[in-house]
Amino acid sequence: MGNINRDYIESYIRDLLPETPHFLKDLEVYAEENHIPIVHPEVAQLLKVLIMIKKPKNILEVGTAIGYSAIVMAESMDNYGNIITIERRDDMVKIASENIKNKGFDKKIKILNGDALDILPTLNKKFDFIFLDAAKGKYKEFLPYCINNLVDGGILVSDNVLFRGMVANDDLVIRRKKTIVKRMREYLRYISNKPNLETSIIPIGDGVALTYKKEENQ
Repeated sequence: MGNINRDYIESYIRDLLPETPHFLKDLEVYAEENHIPIVHPEVAQLLKVLIMIKKPKNILEVGTAIGYSAIVMAESMDNYGNIITIERRDDMVKIASENIKNKGFDKKIKILNGDALDILPTLNKKFDFIFLDAAKGKYKEFLPYCINNLVDGGILVSDNVLFRGMVANDDLVIRRKKTIVKRMREYLRYISNKPNLETSIIPIGDGVALTYKKEENQ
């Protein structure tokens, strides 16, 4: 179960979701057995719906892990859309590459291996949709590059922003997580108050921030 909703609410929402395809189900089992964090099922469904509405041609993902969310997004895109995903861990890049190839998305999804703070400034490309799901304590450092690489009218989705409920409740904060919680609060305060951004915090999964980059005339 998740960390920010009552179990019965989360169970009810998940029971309403369409059945997960076998390939993705296998990835979910692998992630659970190997303690690899991937998006919650209800967050995966949100990504699908957003992509079907927005119809992005270019997606950027920060934090690939085993490739689960990249595959979910690729399945929801038009045939001519592309995804660039950034992952710093060599072992995750290898696993994700195999999963993406096995699903037949190796021409659609490109993995960049390295630290996002090194790679993001070098991207000479604009994206319609960005999914941020990497080191939680670095979201605010990633943000200027993400916003710069996001087209006007584009969408930024940030995952795990309530971080096990700790971001919303001091009583839940574990001492070793204080820095992450502090930085995430700063991040949420920033994206919620920046004039050229419109943000909604959605309490599903571990918390999702949905941010819209306004057009110049808005």
